[in-house]
Amino acid sequence: MELNDFLISIDSLLGSAPWFPFILLGVGLFFSVYLKFPQIRLFKHAWNVLFDPEVESKAKGETSHFQAMSMALSGTIGTGNIGGVGLAVYLGGPAAIFWMLVTAFVGMTTKLVEVSLSHKYRVTVEDGTISGGPMYVMDNGLNWKPLAILFAVTIAITSMGSGSMPQVNNMAQVLRETFGINEMLTGAIATILLGLVIIGGVKRIANFASKIVPAMAMLYIVGAAAVIITNYNNIIPSFISIFSDAFVGSSALGGFLGATFAFAFNRGVNRGLFSNEAGQGAAAIAHASAITEEPVSEGIVALLEPFIDTIMICTLTGLVILSSGVWIEKYHNTFQKSDFAIITGNYSDKDIEDKNELYKYINFLDDNKIREYSNEIDILNGKMTTLNVTIINSRSVAEDVVFYKDQGINGLQHYTGKLSVTRGDIDDADIIVTGKSLVHSAALTSIAFTKSFLGQGGKYIVAIALTLFAFSTAVAWSYYGNRCVVYLLGIKAILPFRLVYLTGFFLASFADTTIIWTIAAITVVFSTLPNLLCMLMMRKEVKMMVNDYINKIK
Repeated sequence: MELNDFLISIDSLLGSAPWFPFILLGVGLFFSVYLKFPQIRLFKHAWNVLFDPEVESKAKGETSHFQAMSMALSGTIGTGNIGGVGLAVYLGGPAAIFWMLVTAFVGMTTKLVEVSLSHKYRVTVEDGTISGGPMYVMDNGLNWKPLAILFAVTIAITSMGSGSMPQVNNMAQVLRETFGINEMLTGAIATILLGLVIIGGVKRIANFASKIVPAMAMLYIVGAAAVIITNYNNIIPSFISIFSDAFVGSSALGGFLGATFAFAFNRGVNRGLFSNEAGQGAAAIAHASAITEEPVSEGIVALLEPFIDTIMICTLTGLVILSSGVWIEKYHNTFQKSDFAIITGNYSDKDIEDKNELYKYINFLDDNKIREYSNEIDILNGKMTTLNVTIINSRSVAEDVVFYKDQGINGLQHYTGKLSVTRGDIDDADIIVTGKSLVHSAALTSIAFTKSFLGQGGKYIVAIALTLFAFSTAVAWSYYGNRCVVYLLGIKAILPFRLVYLTGFFLASFADTTIIWTIAAITVVFSTLPNLLCMLMMRKEVKMMVNDYINKIK
């Protein structure tokens, strides 16, 4: 708990700070107006370019438009679409989805800008491969090498912080809950397969992505459609809740204690960025490999990514979660310490006054009167007998709580005795707590997929889709990190980076989910800000490039 609290305090100054969403949206909105909304007027043309069978014979590059976009999409269509939407709704309610959509719309133009610049300033490195991305724009276009180094370092770190660690973590979690597969076994097998793919370089990665991305997207869409059709009576109310709550926050409903506008706005924008990466600059590294001499044509292809990734797939996920009603219901689960707290006093989510106080507490409002418990609690045969305390888990009042002691080779046993509690957290790390509460991330989406005529078969679709999504994301991000270390240290650094990347990937398979997500939120900021600054400083060049391209295609 203390580690996650520390990480949250850092994130509160960065990605979760009020200023970050405004900067991200502001830059996207600026370029949308500055370039006369290319996401609208060039939308149809983008599809034509994507599926153009002609390849420029004299153009340098290693992938087609479709392969480059598939590789970029494989880096974005991941746990952000499954676990990320579930996390956004859990934190901010339906309103968070609205802000995810807004982030995606303006992010379409952001993608156009960052990819066009990165493709223009790409280079051929010593092994003959193409290397591009915002670091080369900052270095060769902006002539600001320190900024380029900062970006490359943060993307290399982010490739593990959000590109691989949350992916394998959610993959392992879902496969354990669905098929009973041990997390460490999942991590080991996935790590071996990942190594076999990334060792082949960009061409093998692109070929893998171009085949797996369409297949996994179609599988997921079919499963989501089954849930939405089954719960068709809730489609319109779900849409209404997304838009009606956008500027006021989401009200308490069922086990969901409500979310402020600030929570919904911030988490929606943050999850939107995590989903489509518009503004972060990572996808531009993939697009730099495309075979074309016209940078803007690749930028126009890239603007389709937030539309496909967030506006289409994330919206489907959101409708699945909302229409099924699972986001307000409590389910039996094992409590993660980072989601868990014991507070002083008896509180019920059935009492209006209690709900108001709990609302203030979980949304970190200054006037909340709730205090976290510090003392001992008595446990008898797994049940808490201490009065005047309430257990909170996953931003909800926990029910049917049972305490277990991890006895090693003897397994879990009902605990009896006294437990020391400090600031709401149990001091004994061997205590396992289970019960009913709200759930979030991939677990929430998995439950939602069972609420259709497919029944329990729905969770298998989620498990398979998430496994494919997560694995393909890790594959793409290995390439992003690879190109960044090449920029920083040369091709000699490729092998050491791959070894570190694979090691981190394996270890994250059995780490705490919430902590992984918090780390991911922190690392995203350090690559996004330099990229946005670079784009703004080169805005005139971007406008000239886009205008010249439009004149050519008229």
